[in-house]
Amino acid sequence: MLLPVADALARILRLVTAVSTEEVPIADAAGRVLRQDAVAARSQPPFAASAMDGYAVRAGEAVPGAKLTLIGESAAGAGFDGSVGPGQAVRIFTGAPVPEGADGLLIQENARAEGETVEVIEPVTPWAYIRPAGMDFAEGFRLTAPRRLTGRETALIAAMNISEVTVAKRPVVALIPTGDELVMPGEAPGPDQIVSSNDIGLGAMLRTAGAEPLPCPIARDNRDSLLAALEAAKGADFIVTLGGASVGDHDLVAGVFGDAGLKTDFYKIAMRPGKPLMAGKIGDRVMLGLPGNPVSAMVCGEIFLKPAVDAALGLPAGPRQPRSAFTSHGLPANGPREHYMRAFVSMAADGVMRAEVAENQDSSLVTTLARANGLVVRAPNAPALPAGSQVAYIPLD
Repeated sequence: MLLPVADALARILRLVTAVSTEEVPIADAAGRVLRQDAVAARSQPPFAASAMDGYAVRAGEAVPGAKLTLIGESAAGAGFDGSVGPGQAVRIFTGAPVPEGADGLLIQENARAEGETVEVIEPVTPWAYIRPAGMDFAEGFRLTAPRRLTGRETALIAAMNISEVTVAKRPVVALIPTGDELVMPGEAPGPDQIVSSNDIGLGAMLRTAGAEPLPCPIARDNRDSLLAALEAAKGADFIVTLGGASVGDHDLVAGVFGDAGLKTDFYKIAMRPGKPLMAGKIGDRVMLGLPGNPVSAMVCGEIFLKPAVDAALGLPAGPRQPRSAFTSHGLPANGPREHYMRAFVSMAADGVMRAEVAENQDSSLVTTLARANGLVVRAPNAPALPAGSQVAYIPLD
């Protein structure tokens, strides 16, 4: 009996252990996974600061017609070293520290300055236009882990006066294309050969997911070549083979890797495309055998490999969260396997998300995959659907 997709993913995630951590400069941390809380080393702002240009005053005496004596200036990075007393004012600029003794800000639009005197035109509300110390965050504020850091969050951490953060190392994923029929892009294929593309697409997917792809040489359909590719994958956290995991006479991965120590967890799943999926471990490394057809490999990468990378990074990992759309045309009844159908999803003129499911779902069609931005998910044995039916889809990055 074929293993359901959800069960296959759960078993793969149980094989994964989190990678170790490293320290990186905050300037290089965007996109990395924070694994240790970032704790603010200071408050922001560290002092009461002016939000406008104007005059720091005592609010109670800054009434219309009052004339105050200017005693100095407070600028950003160069505060006034003194105190505001009765009848006094300090010229102040945006971002500058509010001097001791002042509890109000007379904005310059509401003042008339002449020489060393400033006249109040409009009354001052206590603490208006003043940002209190710690208004943004206080010393000890935590940005909690784990999380994939955005550029916005690295700006916050920098403001917290933190120069380095603890992040997960990038999991290394060895990609091993297999088959006598393959050549690398740019090479001249023989009359019976095709160009390898799975490893290129999966490598790009892995980089986006936060992993480091390790390209390996094409493993030909013989034992020595497969073992050489396995040796090239030495040091990787994941070993991913592309093709060769089925049951044909030339599909040798399971046997050769089994002799090299592979402990298979499962083989074959109730999924279309992607039925000949294999998972297990070689020592402490997770091994995934993905199908050789380009679409099958990329779909399995979305459904299984990306969550496995999340787990290795220490992030919460599980099934991709589906969204909802309505079909632009009818869909036939589904067979016994969960079907992930390539589709182009967009918002129609009526504001509703529409899914245009590709008519030809052959797992070798890379053009269809390139155009798709979603995978419409059909449950096993789902009935035929008329146009306009609501369906679940998984967005593609």
